[in-house]
Amino acid sequence: MAPEARPARSHRAPRASPASPGAPVPGADTAPHGAADSPPGPHLRVPPTPETFVSRTRLSRRLTEAIRHPLTLVSGPAGAGKTLAVADWARSGQAGMPVAWLTVDADDTDPRVFWAHLAEAVHTKVSAPADPADTAADLDRSPSRRLAAELSAPRPIAVVLDDFDGADDPQVAAGLHDLLRYAGDGLRLVLVGRTDPVLPLHRYRASGDVAEIRAADLAFTPEETAVLMRRHGLDLSDDGVRALAERTEGWAAGLRLCALAATRSTDPETYLKEFEAGHSVVADFLLAEVLDAQPPEVQDLLLRTSILERTHPDLADALTGGSDAGRVLDELARANAFVTPADGAWYRHSPIFAEILRVHLRARAPGLTERLHEKAGRWLHREGHLDEALRHAAAAGRWDLAATWLVDDLGVTRLLADPGSGQLAALFDTMPPSAPGEDAELIRAARALAAHDVEAGLGHLERAAAAAGTDPHSAESGGAAEPGTAAAVRRLEHACLSAVAGRMAGTTDLAEEAARATDRPTAHVPDAPAELRARQHEVAALLLNELGASRLWEGRITAARDALYGAADEARGAERTAARHESVSLLALADLLGGAPGRAETRARQALAEVEREHVPPTDRCGIAYLVLADVAAEHDEITEAERYLARFEALTGGGDADGGAHDPLEALVLATLRSKLALCKGDPHGALAAVADSELPTGVDHASRWATRRAALAASAALLGQGDAAAALDVLSAGTGSEAERAVAHARAHLASGDAPEALRALTGVPASTAAPAIAVRVLLGRAEATELSGDHDAAQHLLARAFTVARPDVLRRPIVDAGPWLRRLVRRRPGLVADHAWLPEDVRASGATPGGGADPASGDQAPVEPLSGREQEVLGLAAEMRSTEEIAADLHLSVNTVKTHLKSIHRKLNVTRRAEAVRRARRLGML
Repeated sequence: MAPEARPARSHRAPRASPASPGAPVPGADTAPHGAADSPPGPHLRVPPTPETFVSRTRLSRRLTEAIRHPLTLVSGPAGAGKTLAVADWARSGQAGMPVAWLTVDADDTDPRVFWAHLAEAVHTKVSAPADPADTAADLDRSPSRRLAAELSAPRPIAVVLDDFDGADDPQVAAGLHDLLRYAGDGLRLVLVGRTDPVLPLHRYRASGDVAEIRAADLAFTPEETAVLMRRHGLDLSDDGVRALAERTEGWAAGLRLCALAATRSTDPETYLKEFEAGHSVVADFLLAEVLDAQPPEVQDLLLRTSILERTHPDLADALTGGSDAGRVLDELARANAFVTPADGAWYRHSPIFAEILRVHLRARAPGLTERLHEKAGRWLHREGHLDEALRHAAAAGRWDLAATWLVDDLGVTRLLADPGSGQLAALFDTMPPSAPGEDAELIRAARALAAHDVEAGLGHLERAAAAAGTDPHSAESGGAAEPGTAAAVRRLEHACLSAVAGRMAGTTDLAEEAARATDRPTAHVPDAPAELRARQHEVAALLLNELGASRLWEGRITAARDALYGAADEARGAERTAARHESVSLLALADLLGGAPGRAETRARQALAEVEREHVPPTDRCGIAYLVLADVAAEHDEITEAERYLARFEALTGGGDADGGAHDPLEALVLATLRSKLALCKGDPHGALAAVADSELPTGVDHASRWATRRAALAASAALLGQGDAAAALDVLSAGTGSEAERAVAHARAHLASGDAPEALRALTGVPASTAAPAIAVRVLLGRAEATELSGDHDAAQHLLARAFTVARPDVLRRPIVDAGPWLRRLVRRRPGLVADHAWLPEDVRASGATPGGGADPASGDQAPVEPLSGREQEVLGLAAEMRSTEEIAADLHLSVNTVKTHLKSIHRKLNVTRRAEAVRRARRLGML
């Protein structure tokens, strides 16, 4: 059934049909360019525009460009402003040619009448034959060809056929096709209507002979909407204009009718935002022009499908009980009856039309709306459109269905976004407290944890556990999973949420228990159907990420890495990749906390690069990577760069808020110690101490782990040393335990600040620099070097400093060297060869090596080396001076024996000696050891 939704036509007096199809109509203007004894009839006049009409330059320009083609289609729904837009263009003279106008009437369905009226329109602009007898020989030709002969003039003419839907006779269409063929460059035909003509449009499109102006082109832009409102005396805000344009989708009649109604309101802007579309002049127009013009079965389809965001023919059939919705929807779309094609086989209603239909559906069939929502939800869920199904289940008041569908789909973890963000979270935030059962409690737990309310989240998890096994996960209740799979799904989601709560609460107990309960998380749902597998991997990855973060909070870095590698592996099969980004970010943090900033930087950049490459919206769970990069930049002594990364973290997580911007205790601690480090780098020890002292654990964290206490103590000790209070720095270190290497370095620094070299060396005894991570090893070597220098053993101090430079070079660890103090620069001034192979060092340190004061004593008779020793050669020479064997040197420096031998040969050559002992003696005389 072809829907007919046309505007009401004004009654016209019957037009007299000519005696012959080619003869002029009595009374018509037959003179060229409109010269006539009497004016043309209304059907031949360009329609007038109202005072409030908005002349839209962009549409006039489009029409002028369009008539370069033989055929132009201007198509849109009722009230789209087609006629007025074309009329404004016709009057403007922008066409560059005469424009003839014919408003097609219902009488024009008769081909003879149509061609007579078309000839009449053309003759207002082109001279008719001087004598009808002259055309007698042409009477055997069709009307279209006779008219084409008249149009084969040097100057083309544009002919506008307005409301062309009235002439849908195949003979008329065939004649127009002939007219376009034979008139050639003499004709530009503009067809204005709601539906496409029955012309072979595919041929015109293929040959580039048609231009099309559609509903989207006719729609008012927000700027044009503002002008139209002002023409009606309404001065709306930008937001008000934008909201109105979006609600009406720029539909011209809707905008004008809204404006007319709003002028009668004391608060027009509020009225336009809040008016009920179903009871307005807009509704009256659409109901009369679109809905009431349809057959009853089409009206029923439109009303029932108005509850949908988008309509599929099969879904429409399910709601109506019919079987031909596909045909009806296609015909409605082609008739521009406020139904438009969407993606693939889907259609959508105009928003304001759908609003009106929903109001009338409730009025005509009370209670039907809820039943339709439930039926639509079940169909959409069955077809795999979960989010839409959830919205319909909620609209039907079937929260039991919505909760079961989400949990069955392993979708609860999707709710772990910021409170209120995302349509899914917003939907379930409206779930009533009365909704019972395990599934509802799991959803409430996720929303509570998303709001960082650990206590409430744990309470909901307890109630979910108590309700386990009592919910009906059957086909009748809408559950998609088999009973065994449904129970396993719920155990996995419960475990994951428990791990999240454990991480937020700062205790590994919950996370460890969750991990034990699931054994291998992906094995927890052994019979998951194919569509669940990707989400199963995602939930498993999230669980392992939480476990890894909890272990980091306890300082169990190796165990944390095991969990995080498992998370990254699970995330490879996940539907979403955010879990993998977080696992890589947390691995970067593990590397940083373990003293390997170079590897930490590589991982952090990898995590952020994946986010950018995969166009994943960044979340606060990506923030940890920015903290890692900020800390690494500080180790590089690139303070501006570190602050830039910190600012990115704060922008992403709200880190500038009063609560510190971190709801994860691990992240909160890393943030506090980073801020303290940066304050020290900028020479603000008081600010550094305040950053640690003022940091608070997030709400819900009852205690800090011993590891966390130690990290805070280390930062406070460094700040106190910066203030010059070595005693207080030593005292604060007693609050922490574990990780002896870092604590030993902190104790040594405090003793060195007091000038107690022996105690510093004792503190560092037993800390093997050769096996420690780079950031720790450098600080151990620097501490030993300073203590040794203070003890008067300059040669040993030089050797230790050379090793420190070598260890620091791969990770560019400038900050420990900057923090070492003036003793280092003094030693470099005496031994400039130390910096010969280290261009990466801070500039002032390298400048110390260029200062006079080092080198051979001329009185000794020794000449300087042939060329300077490299940093590695300096290390090998220093170990040789300690009477180490070649094998021991190789082991200590992690080199092969052959490489050490090569370095020794180079040293002999540069020092002009032949044996190792001679090299050591000469190096001592030259001040190189």
